[in-house]
Amino acid sequence: MSDERAANGRAAHPRPTPAWRGHEKGSPAYRRLLVALFFAGIATFAQLYSPQAALPEIATDLRVGAASAALVVSASTIGLAVGVIPWSVVADRIGRLRSMSIAVIAASALGLLVPFAPTFEVLLAGRFLEGVMVGGVPSIAIAYLSEEVIAGHAARAAGTYVAGTTIGGLLGRLVAGPVAELTTWRIGVFTVAVLCTVAAVVFIRLAPQPQGFVPRRDRMPGTDLPLAKRLAVNLRSPRQLVLYAQAFLLMGGFVALYNYLGFRLAASPFWLPPALVSLVFIAYLAGTWSSAQAGALASRIGRRPVLLCSIALMIAGVALTLSSLLVLVLTGLVVATAGFFGAHSTASGWTAAEATVGRAQASSLYNLFYYAGSSLFGWLGGLFFDAAGWSATASLIGVLALVAAALAAAGLRGADPGLRGADPGLRSADPGLRSADPGRGAHATPPAGPTADRS
Repeated sequence: MSDERAANGRAAHPRPTPAWRGHEKGSPAYRRLLVALFFAGIATFAQLYSPQAALPEIATDLRVGAASAALVVSASTIGLAVGVIPWSVVADRIGRLRSMSIAVIAASALGLLVPFAPTFEVLLAGRFLEGVMVGGVPSIAIAYLSEEVIAGHAARAAGTYVAGTTIGGLLGRLVAGPVAELTTWRIGVFTVAVLCTVAAVVFIRLAPQPQGFVPRRDRMPGTDLPLAKRLAVNLRSPRQLVLYAQAFLLMGGFVALYNYLGFRLAASPFWLPPALVSLVFIAYLAGTWSSAQAGALASRIGRRPVLLCSIALMIAGVALTLSSLLVLVLTGLVVATAGFFGAHSTASGWTAAEATVGRAQASSLYNLFYYAGSSLFGWLGGLFFDAAGWSATASLIGVLALVAAALAAAGLRGADPGLRGADPGLRSADPGLRSADPGRGAHATPPAGPTADRS
């Protein structure tokens, strides 16, 4: 069939073979894929959160309160949440890598323009559009990774990608904060956008061509499901819903932590200058370490205990930030950051492994809940802060994490797919859907019946 397309002038898209299991750990393609996704994480998350380091300056310059200034961050995360499902549809039609490349280029271009928006309203609109473009990377990256890496190493590979997102978040904040103090917050955010453009180019140059996926237009008839069905299958899964709740609750609390702790450190009893406040984002390095460690540990002992222990670390860290001693506040921030990213890397990889159909949509739904939580609680935490100070915001974060832990403990018992070489595509709660997983490419021979293996 591919020869016929080539003869008719259409570019043939490489099809995976039935024997394709994914790149082996240590192979050149495996290393290139991880490095490429590492830079993709930097390119997107540095620009997504760079204004967070300059929120006090933005509030002063634009004459708005803490909660209103935080909308500069929330606008982009709302845009990301809006964009993840459409991007998953695009990825199913034109391919994972091509979609991510378009998204990262468009996001970088907008990132260079948005900081110079003339009004607060235009700034929010621009950040929203930037978020929509950024959404094309996290909504697809885990699905791309899960299809290209052998299943036994998928958790570790997902941890490496999340480590790149932490480096991106750290880089954006560490650069934007000091540059904003020396110049203006606009120049600080623009500088980060320039660095993101460089990272985007590195991603595009290094990412290997996909072998475990075929765009929908090239699949065998009868081996695909409509978008609504793919979404519904994942939304009807109790385990997926618990994982989506982790994203919503934990990310909401984490963004509130970083949005408003800086306001506390800049006021009594600490009175830290803006440049020093921005340095607290070095705590993100704890997330870089913990996300990679969590992936490796989950491959050995399972995802559920790693997830629960990570949430416990996050709660303990948030409790320490209530101290009036700066060293304990900063220690708490490091511990909470390590806990959050350990939980996030575990849950995000678990979502893709758990999916029986619509792997791209499963990952997109995770990101939808993830950034919906970021947008809602990233703003709501400011209302708590304005009303009752840091103790109220910290209490909100603690409650969110406790609810997430309770849901994970009760709802994620049993089989842990995708570990120790297991192929999650071989399991399905709905036998009639096993032959219609758009997350993997269609083979040349259609499935024989309702109990056939996934295509």
